[in-house]
Amino acid sequence: MGTTATSYLEQLDTGRRFDLPETTTGTLRLDLRDDGYTEHWYLTVADQHIKVTRSADDADLVVRASRAIFDELVSGDLPPGTALLRNELTLRGDMRLLLVLRRVLPGPKGARHPRELGRAALARRSAPGGRDDRP
Repeated sequence: MGTTATSYLEQLDTGRRFDLPETTTGTLRLDLRDDGYTEHWYLTVADQHIKVTRSADDADLVVRASRAIFDELVSGDLPPGTALLRNELTLRGDMRLLLVLRRVLPGPKGARHPRELGRAALARRSAPGGRDDRP
């Protein structure tokens, strides 16, 4: 089985996140529902850092879904936009913070950063006998 939402959130606040814009600040509460019980996770975003606590306090954005959906989100099997369109994920509050959540969650399995792809293509071009795509 892949990563669970609980284990992913427990290890989330481990230093600076350069993938977050410096000016982004806000709070998100993730409500994981499971068999009549709701587990609350509170994320505070400021200065490219994320502080994770367990709290049911009000937040700028509240994201609700079943634990199974959150497990799929953190394993990269389900993009947040898809879950939202399927009504498996509900939001209340500042929708702009959904972009923060997208950056915090891992991408699809096997996905690579575009820079990695570019570097690999450049290395192939530069190698002896490499292909040159220029006209």
